[in-house]
Amino acid sequence: MQTEAGPGTDSFPKERPSRRVLRDETLLVLALSLGASGVSALISFIGAVTRPGGLKDQAARLNVSAAPGRPWLDLAWQLFGIATALVPVALVAHLLLREGRNLRTLGFDRTRPWPDLGRGAVIAAVIGSTGIAFYLAVRSLGFNLTVVPEALPAVWWKYPVLILAALQNAVLEEVIVVGYLLRRLDQLGWRPGTALAASSVLRGSYHLYQGIGGFVGNVVMGVVFVWLYRRWGRVGPLVVAHTLLDIGAFVGYGLLAGKVDWLPTA
Repeated sequence: MQTEAGPGTDSFPKERPSRRVLRDETLLVLALSLGASGVSALISFIGAVTRPGGLKDQAARLNVSAAPGRPWLDLAWQLFGIATALVPVALVAHLLLREGRNLRTLGFDRTRPWPDLGRGAVIAAVIGSTGIAFYLAVRSLGFNLTVVPEALPAVWWKYPVLILAALQNAVLEEVIVVGYLLRRLDQLGWRPGTALAASSVLRGSYHLYQGIGGFVGNVVMGVVFVWLYRRWGRVGPLVVAHTLLDIGAFVGYGLLAGKVDWLPTA
């Protein structure tokens, strides 16, 4: 006899979705988010390598103005872009709810703020210092475009928007490429090493617009992040680390570009 679910009762179906449903769902989530970004980055890279001149003489610009000369309209477009980029994360949350789960299952919650902050800060410090050195080296060898992390006008909302963009990148990438993707690949029966490779190569793929260095550096970062996620069972520290890395890149470039001779500019 079926009884009506009372308050606090989990009313979601207990049966596990079929392998086909899980596979198709995963492909759709990626097609709507970072999988599509990977294809876009590949096309951009092909365009760069087939263009006359070396890669380091070309620029990959991030966080550019969407309405030059119209700051309020520009701000509206910036906030709209940040908000819509997080829709795939909302979709992942919805799909987890179908299983009777939520984002806490991936370790994306506020239950352990201080450990997440501490671990994330340490990760960012280690990866950030080595990442800058790696970027400068591969660019000097001609394997990378000149990355321009921000090209926004000097308006009052510039740095708040850059910080929000950094947070958006971190949440989108770590929730989908690490937490969600690894969960689904585990459910599909993938070996841990194969799942690690898939997640890491996907991370590298959507950074290919920066050049070979951007691809390789992010594949390595992906391996580290997957290993840490397997160890801790939480994407929280990874979101913190990624946010700090991107804030350092976006805000740091805005403050230092043209003022120090070691930082390449376009």
